[in-house]
Amino acid sequence: MMTKSFGTADGTQIQLYVLKNSRGMEVAISDFGATVVSLKVPDRTGNFADVVLGYDDASGYVNDKSYFGAAIGRYGNRIGKARFTLNGKTYELSKNDGENQLHGGVKGFNKKVWTAKPVRGGVRFTYASKDGEEGYPGNLKAEVTYTLTDKNELKIDYRATTDKSTVVNLTNHSYFNLAADGDILKHELTLHASKFTPVDATLIPTGEIRDVKNTPFDFTKAAAIGSRIGNEDEQLKFGKGYDHNFVLDRPKAGLATVAEVYEPTSGRVLTVLTTEPGIQFYSGNFLDGTTKGKGGKAYEFRTGFCLETQHFPDSPNKKDFPSTVLNPGSEYKSTTIYQFSTRAK
Repeated sequence: MMTKSFGTADGTQIQLYVLKNSRGMEVAISDFGATVVSLKVPDRTGNFADVVLGYDDASGYVNDKSYFGAAIGRYGNRIGKARFTLNGKTYELSKNDGENQLHGGVKGFNKKVWTAKPVRGGVRFTYASKDGEEGYPGNLKAEVTYTLTDKNELKIDYRATTDKSTVVNLTNHSYFNLAADGDILKHELTLHASKFTPVDATLIPTGEIRDVKNTPFDFTKAAAIGSRIGNEDEQLKFGKGYDHNFVLDRPKAGLATVAEVYEPTSGRVLTVLTTEPGIQFYSGNFLDGTTKGKGGKAYEFRTGFCLETQHFPDSPNKKDFPSTVLNPGSEYKSTTIYQFSTRAK
């Protein structure tokens, strides 16, 4: 592992931790937001390219509003009306998405400097979130470990403990573009999910769990992301495209393959494995060319997609959704793997 300076955030020196495996795959992760900054993988001819969106230095991430590559917490995705009730007490959270809270609040885990420690094959980041931070109860100790394997896998292990009952939903918010350029509409997506959770106009789940069959949300067989994204569909209008949680078809507990993405031009394939019950598929609908990323490149509409493994949005307010409650004496555990390969034409 190599370490190098990545600039400053709030006067703190930020470091970049660069992992490289025996096959040449390289991942760079910053201690600001425990953020995946770059991810270089080969195409079918062996040419390497960076397949995640981001910035050239820490200042880009300090000012970022898109959550490029960041570890998200305490609660990935949205909580309706920025409040929830737990054990008879209502907690008012910070609002940063209209009346709702998104991705942990005004200054979520993506805007914190984490403590880094090298581990075998990777790097472990820890952050102590204080009781009351962004409105959440309990002193929460969070840990995110990134490991790069010789199978061209980026493995992410999440852990958390608390001293007071709270809610937790950690994820990673990398935006992928397997072509490393252009939009992502020709990427072919498969999601092992026969159901999804519809949303209201503010993107909060209604509580319904709906079948994807005969809808633009059916990716149970591979389909180009752009093939139905423009359909006349209320859910697509609410999200300005795809920005929805899919309910994963899980034959058993533990790590399972839940998604694959194939990019025909480069031949790159991304396979996602996770222990989580849901995945948020986001098609980069709020990118509009105003954000300047690596090398000053403008990130235009739908030039990256996210596959955020997770428990469901607004679970603390939806009794039929999988619980995100973490109690003292218990440990939150979650694992996700982003695996890269290639396919011949």
